[in-house]
Amino acid sequence: MAMITERAIPCDEASRDFKLILDENARHSDLGYYRITDDKQGNFIGLAKLASVADQPKTAELGYMLLPEYWGLGIASKVATILVEQACRNPEISTLIAIIDPANLASKKILTNKNFITREFRDFDGLPGEILQRAV
Repeated sequence: MAMITERAIPCDEASRDFKLILDENARHSDLGYYRITDDKQGNFIGLAKLASVADQPKTAELGYMLLPEYWGLGIASKVATILVEQACRNPEISTLIAIIDPANLASKKILTNKNFITREFRDFDGLPGEILQRAV
């Protein structure tokens, strides 16, 4: 979470966010939030999402986060590839976005290798953010 929120999330906020995740998964059968597990033992190693963007029809947000011990192993790149392929099969999606911390050069490299380009920089709740996008 260091590259995402830079803070511990209070229980009430986490509960509210979890409900939003469940609602998103129920609303769209081919979009949602996913658990990432290791191939060998099925242990939890992170989360991924391909979620609709409320105020932008035909746009979905791609995201992923891994436990630090799984950084640098190519897993995030594989997850991003799967999510891009999933979005490309969905006729309701024409644009993908991803929001990263501009300091997260590894994620920027993964996304630019998947044909994302920087759209804008802006703050998200006081934290720096870079929005990348690509056509589907």
